[in-house]
Amino acid sequence: MSKIRLQAKIENLERLMQFVLACAKRQGFTQKRIQAIELATEEALVNIFTYAYPEHTGEVELRCKMDDETRFILEILDTGIPFNIHSISEPDLTENISNRKIGGLGIFLMRKMVDEVQYRRDEENNILTLIIHKVV
Repeated sequence: MSKIRLQAKIENLERLMQFVLACAKRQGFTQKRIQAIELATEEALVNIFTYAYPEHTGEVELRCKMDDETRFILEILDTGIPFNIHSISEPDLTENISNRKIGGLGIFLMRKMVDEVQYRRDEENNILTLIIHKVV
């Protein structure tokens, strides 16, 4: 397992993304799958930077691993306010854009980019897990 821990600040986004992309490339993913991983990861990180630490600055940790050579697992940990991604329902894309509820499109997109999205709260940690299946 590879991991990196940095302050949860937008200034660290590029470095965190480089870490994730390097992990995915080492596993031999296609460019299309790497772009999906990149988009989903960026959305998750920007949400953490924006909402997890409203009162103070905290950290974010990324952990990358493959299990049984077919699933790329990215865990994103923070100690910010609890946020269960599954509490956000999918937006109604049929609704007129001027009548739509604000928010939720990024999470919707994240869910579409990866094969599985899991969330758990472990003591003080939010743990968001993105799972991407390797097509062989």
